[in-house]
Amino acid sequence: MHLFAGSSHPALAAALSAELGLPLGKLTLKKFSCGETYVKFGESVRGKDVYILQTGTGAPNEDIMELFLLCQAAKLSFAKTVHVIMPHLPYARQDRVAEPREPISAKIIARLLEEAGADHIIVLDLHSDQIQGFFSVPVDALTARPVFAEYLTTLSLPSPVIVAPDVGGAKRAKKFADMIGAELAILHKSRPGHHQTEMHQLVGDVKGKTCILFDDIIDTAGTLAAAKEALLAAGANGDVYAIATHPVFSGPAIDRLRKAAFRQVIVTDSVPIQPGAFPGLTILSISPLLAEVIRHIESGQSVTEIYGR
Repeated sequence: MHLFAGSSHPALAAALSAELGLPLGKLTLKKFSCGETYVKFGESVRGKDVYILQTGTGAPNEDIMELFLLCQAAKLSFAKTVHVIMPHLPYARQDRVAEPREPISAKIIARLLEEAGADHIIVLDLHSDQIQGFFSVPVDALTARPVFAEYLTTLSLPSPVIVAPDVGGAKRAKKFADMIGAELAILHKSRPGHHQTEMHQLVGDVKGKTCILFDDIIDTAGTLAAAKEALLAAGANGDVYAIATHPVFSGPAIDRLRKAAFRQVIVTDSVPIQPGAFPGLTILSISPLLAEVIRHIESGQSVTEIYGR
């Protein structure tokens, strides 16, 4: 097998390379003066299993275009198989027609990845399970729940309650609550506009308890900030935690999280993020999880026991 990495997340690429004990393959990645992307493999991949790591960052269009070209270059260079490792899949939240005349952007991305030459996709905490159905190639949809659960056991939090910040995330939060043996609460929110959040109702008992907001993505952090206010108003313990797999942190997110003053905001390194960006930020590495999955794939073992637990 050969492991290559696009330009999106050098730190994660280096960590994954170290976990696997496998050097990163040679690549040429650059921009032409006109803005077009250029890629070239610097070594033969003929007959090899090629793994390409690329994740969605603050420049998702550039990330995904570079990935398309890498997949096709591998196929045209006679790679045996092309495995795409994309922890944060761009456009995953656009998975349905929410309003008239909208596209289903996640489906387009899936089709284009296949057309570019991807034989297998590895993703982490998709925004919705049905996105797997947009692909006709195998998808390993991993979850960071075991990573978060292992970390939470070191905190020994009193009376923990896992809180879904909206009804749509209730199933995700329930699985995590069951994993760590905690209670569940659900907030109901509405969105009067893009990046606008209003909290309306809380289902569950949080009075005097340690609340842990659990979500897949932190984008502008408006939902988390509003959710914390609602929990405190309902009598929750002042030490409120937040957990999310993908720390996108766009726009006003950092300022909002500083002002919200969570006890901890626990995320993974699925996207690049600056350590210490605000007080309480805790970053957990997904490289051991990705490495374990890759080893199972290469040895012909099931990976269900890894991401299905």
